[in-house]
Amino acid sequence: QLQLVESGGGLVQSGGSLRLSCVVSGFPLDNIEIVWFRQAPGKEREGVSCIDSGGHITNYADSVKGRFTVSKDNAKNTVYLQMNNLKSEDTAVYYCAANLWCTRDYSDITDDSWGQGTQVTVSS
Repeated sequence: QLQLVESGGGLVQSGGSLRLSCVVSGFPLDNIEIVWFRQAPGKEREGVSCIDSGGHITNYADSVKGRFTVSKDNAKNTVYLQMNNLKSEDTAVYYCAANLWCTRDYSDITDDSWGQGTQVTVSS
């Protein structure tokens, strides 16, 4: 059974860094794509970045380019989102999701392919 568990969120000052982790169980990372999404209060869930089974990265959110980096460790079945130079507008719940293809559209992801989310709060 596929399961995704995020961790690493928290409260950080503007300009700070956090590294989020997404541990995937029930499916090997070399056979699936992992997408990071985020959802700020009152806003729609937004695709941030995707790493595919071969390690190729697609970035979706222009606002995080040059600041956020996705990576993975297949041996640990873990995907990371390194977030640097955080801004108040990065405040959101961050989710990882599994899918057969990379997509920025959250409606492409089935309900049972999401993690529970981790809160990131950036204070200005």
